[in-house]
Amino acid sequence: MKNFLFNLAVALIAGAALIAAIFYWSNLRGVWPAVKPPTEKIEDILNKPVGKNETGMPLKLPDGFSISIFAKDLPGARVLAFDPLNNMWVARTKDGAVALLEIQDGTVRNQNDIFRNLRNPHGLAFDNFALYIAEEHRVSSVAAYSEDSLRKIADLPSEGGGHFTRTLGLGPDGKLYVSIGSSCNVCNEGNPRRAAIYSMSPDGSDFNLFAKGLRNTVFFTWDKDGRMWGADMGRDLLGDDVPPDEINILEQGKDYGWPICYGKSIHDSNFDKNQYIRDPCSDKASSFIDLQAHSAPLGLAFIPKGFGPADWENDLIVAYHGSWNRSEPTGYKLVRIKLDGRGNYEGTEDFVTGWLQGNNSLGRPVDVIFKGQDMFVSDDKAGVIYKVTYETSG
Repeated sequence: MKNFLFNLAVALIAGAALIAAIFYWSNLRGVWPAVKPPTEKIEDILNKPVGKNETGMPLKLPDGFSISIFAKDLPGARVLAFDPLNNMWVARTKDGAVALLEIQDGTVRNQNDIFRNLRNPHGLAFDNFALYIAEEHRVSSVAAYSEDSLRKIADLPSEGGGHFTRTLGLGPDGKLYVSIGSSCNVCNEGNPRRAAIYSMSPDGSDFNLFAKGLRNTVFFTWDKDGRMWGADMGRDLLGDDVPPDEINILEQGKDYGWPICYGKSIHDSNFDKNQYIRDPCSDKASSFIDLQAHSAPLGLAFIPKGFGPADWENDLIVAYHGSWNRSEPTGYKLVRIKLDGRGNYEGTEDFVTGWLQGNNSLGRPVDVIFKGQDMFVSDDKAGVIYKVTYETSG
């Protein structure tokens, strides 16, 4: 009997080990660029002059563009926002802090954490000198450069764990928008405030659903015509190439399908085993652009006039944070999404690449914002902010 139990235990352990090995090989063997520390500090090598359109590390940009370190020593730098004095504020999510970078003559002269001991602070938005900060569980406001404390204006759901970043944006309509990710990879949410975007008045009142069925639309922005665009992350554990990550044009009252639909209104039958008389995705809003699965699209911003060739104006720059559960890593770059004059999709091409180095990464781009004709990009792995500029041949 003892031998039988011993053999059974050995068999169970071996079986569990085999299952774990298969799961790792199928889903996690490409995780290392996301979790391993950078092999070198970007700030030690990026600013070394090498040659035109080159850097001290293998970051590659199109002709005419250059990239440099604008700020460093900012671990976990995520969301960026400029205030009316043209100073930059940075949400350092994992350290629970929001930092102020005082800028003079285009250079950071001083930087300090202004707010500390926050709960996963992420979203930042300004309405004149009113600063809004979104933590995992609330939205608060405060007068910038005052001695005031944060004042809660809205509660946000945080039960169940899962995606904890909350991003803010002040829309063309004067409303404040907040994105709230799902509590899981894929599930039927019990709280309707999860996997959705809500709008509110700047004082926190009139809190209403804007769009739902969005697994994790971490970042969003508006185009010149006032349309809202968001980058949504598809679910994990369906393989290297399914489902796609998405760029959506977000509209009031629409359902974008998660958890039962993804991409171009494709039914996720792996999760949803129900039988239907008609296609359950027929009444869901489909993605505007499908991206490579597990790219982890985050910050996105429309290109202003003067940043790049003339035909780049109003195209979209998107930061791919990079995969963690793909067998072959992908992402870790900035891309340019080409749009015609009417905003129709024409294709995607790499803009800045080179962070990914085999099974290592030197950084992970997060937010993308423009100030004038300069582009700023945060990197939560390297703890830096990049500045990208363009020089015309004339």
